[in-house]
Order: sequence, then C-alpha cells, then structure tokens
Amino acid sequence: MKRAALWIAVAMAAQAHVGSPDVFFEGSAGPYPLLVTMRPPTVIPGVAEIEIRSSSPDVGEIRVAPTPLTGTAANLPPTPDVLQRSKLDPQFFTGAIWIMAPDSWQVHIEVDGARGTGRLSVPLPAVATATKSMQFAMGAFLFVMMLVLVAGMVSIVGAGAREGKLSPGAQATAGSKRRARILMAATAVIAALILWGGDHWWSAEASGYAGNLYKPMEMTAAVDAHGKLTLSLKDPPWSMQKMLYDFIPDHGHLMHLYMIAWPKMDRVWHLHPEMTEPGVFTHDLPPIPAGRYKLYADVVHGIGFPETMTAELTLDHDLAGTPIAGDDAAGIRGESADSARIVWDRPASIQARAANVLKFRLVDKDGNPVRDMELYMGMLGHAAFVKDDGTVFAHVHPSGSVAMAALELANPGAEEHSMHHMMSGPPAEADFPYGFPKPGRYHVIVQMKHGGVIETGIFDADVE
Repeated sequence: MKRAALWIAVAMAAQAHVGSPDVFFEGSAGPYPLLVTMRPPTVIPGVAEIEIRSSSPDVGEIRVAPTPLTGTAANLPPTPDVLQRSKLDPQFFTGAIWIMAPDSWQVHIEVDGARGTGRLSVPLPAVATATKSMQFAMGAFLFVMMLVLVAGMVSIVGAGAREGKLSPGAQATAGSKRRARILMAATAVIAALILWGGDHWWSAEASGYAGNLYKPMEMTAAVDAHGKLTLSLKDPPWSMQKMLYDFIPDHGHLMHLYMIAWPKMDRVWHLHPEMTEPGVFTHDLPPIPAGRYKLYADVVHGIGFPETMTAELTLDHDLAGTPIAGDDAAGIRGESADSARIVWDRPASIQARAANVLKFRLVDKDGNPVRDMELYMGMLGHAAFVKDDGTVFAHVHPSGSVAMAALELANPGAEEHSMHHMMSGPPAEADFPYGFPKPGRYHVIVQMKHGGVIETGIFDADVE
C-alpha cells in the first residue's frame, strides 16, 4: 500500500514528560490547600527534593514519607520526615526523601494544623537518568591518600621483617634486610592486585548501573494512503520491565497524542488513538496539510508509571482526513471558530525551575467570561508546554503535571479533581501549576471547552 508518510523517527529520551522531570501538583490535604513541587533524583539511590507551599497560615507541621505507588509496600510507609519551615516565609516548607530503587513512587503528605490532620498522596515517577562522575579535587585527594596508605603498608611490612626481632640497639643483618626487601616487594604486588581487582569490580558495577539507566519506550509513526495513523511501540531492555498492553485509561483514553506542526508550531492536534493490538495504536487522522510534524504520545502503565514517547512524521501531501469528533481537538494560532478565545493573564516574568501557577481565561468576543463553560475530559482545561527546540514537552492539568490515572491510584476513592465545580457550573478559567525546567522560548498550548466546542490557544513564553 502506498504510504503518505515517508519519514519515520525513533523516540527521543523521555520520562513522565520529555525533558521536564519535576512534579508539580496543586491540591488539598484535608482542609489545607497545598502547592507541591518534587524534584526526583537523576541517580538512584538518590535524594528527591520537596517543596510545599500552604495557602493556609494555620499549618503547624508537614510530614512526608515515600512508598511504591502499588503493591503491598504502598500501605507500609516508613517513619515520615518532618519538613522544615522557612524562616522568611512561614507558609513554605522544604525537605528531602531517599528514593532507593527505580519505580513508580508516591509521597504521602500529612499536615497538622489548627483544623486537624489532612492527608494527601502525590505520585512521583523516579528512575535513574544519569551517572555522576567524582569531582576532580576529591578524586585527586583520594588517589594521594591511596598512595600514602599503600606506601605505609609496604613500609610497615618491611620494618617488621627487618627490625621486628632485633634486640634494643642491635643493627639489622644482611639477611633480615634481604628478607624485608622480598616481603616489601610481595606486599606491593599484593596491594597492586587488590587495587586492580577493586578497579575491575568498580568498573563492572558502573557498567551495570549504566545499563539500568532509564530507557523509554520507542515509538515509530506512519500514515497510509487512507489517512490512518499507526503508532508502533517497542520496549527496549531495561531493569524495570514495562508491558505493551498494561496501559490504564487517563481521562478516559489509553493514549493522548499531540501532533504539532514543526518548526512554526502554529497548528496542533490533540488526538486519542486506540490500541488495536499490544503496542500498536491507530487513529483516522483529521484533515492535515502536508508538512513536518512532531508527535508526543502520553500513556500510563498499570503501576501508575507515566511515559511520553516522541516521533517525527512528514506528510508529502495534504490529507483529506475525517472530521474531528469526540474529545479530539485541533487549533491554529490566532484562529477561533466562534469568536470565543483563550486569554493568558501573564505574570511580569517567568523564572526557570520555579513553581508557577499560570492563569488562563475563556472569554467571548466582548471579553466577558463565556457562560456555557464545560469540563474538557473531566478538567477545566488541558495545557501542553513545548520548548522551541523540542527538548521539553509537558502535558499539564489544573491539578498539575501528574498523570490523573496515577493520582487516582495514589488516592483511591478520593473525589476527582475539579468535580466540585459541577454543582454550580465550572468557571471560565483554568490555573496550571508548572515550572519550566530551563530558560528559553516555549510555546504554551491551552485547550478549554464551552457549548460543545473545544477552543485552542497557542502562546509564546520567554523564560528567564
């Protein structure tokens, strides 16, 4: 069958998001609203940093403890660590926890305050993504100390053989000196063998650790002559084996796919391919013009571990496609289907690696909030943050950057975030907690729904 797509690309390194490992979450531990920031370690075992800002001034103490997200150990947290309150900001708490193995983790948060105790669990996917070399100064110091210790050991053996049995004031004989030299040489050889063996063992351990660095699922993409997109997933060898059929629904879909025109990023499609066989997803594409596109696909495994796979796709001619339907949405920069539009209440400046709460509003042609606001896949809105060079992609909700499917595993039976708006109708605004991982220019894609129509806004952001 003739192919409409000629170029297929393999996925870049990814995790829960591409190039954006930090976790941001806004929710409540009982009566206490919290903004949680967690920075997972790049090396495991390693330390995850935690920052929590409380909106309530009556919080007395915050404690945290990590457990796996699923399994028996999920209900057996260790003794919690007490976060430290900032001396400059009494509503800001910081601390750290040890992550001992790659896994889909959760952090149990317990808050004590004037209104009692509140609890919350926030998912934290943590995998080793890097190796760290020793600092040169430390390495040089330890090398010198090693030479001193070896020289000292050889000298002690030689002195013992040469003078250990001499009477006070007696001189060493030629035989004892010869024996001392032989034993010193033997000791030096043994020490060299020990050092060689230690170096060989250390190299083997380092190689084994490097082999356990996180490897995301690979994804290839192709479109046939009828406009059907096929995404094929492959799981490379890694210590934490992932299935190609264990995905769980997130907002009612096994996969969320962003297809972005590249490099202008002036067009975007938010699609939801269906799994037709293990590791294979298909979707009938809507009308799409010829060009180059980057694809970012989000899935969540049964243990709550989220992954984002990437691929590139080049269409050599326009696709007639099938009309957009259901939760699928398309957007063009600066274009609105019915005069309603999304506006961004921009902050004065945006700093990298700092938690921000970014506020967007859906207004009519007169600038007033729309009156027929609806939830979009159970949320007030969905946002994607994409760096202009493609190295960062994050799919974020009003609750934050955590996958909602993982959040439900961490808090079974808890009321779905934002459902409290259903009683009076959802407001025509959405706040997205997120921290840009590094400076540069980003594009922010926001989608909100009203009157059965999904609006898309595409904005530029310069991060300092």
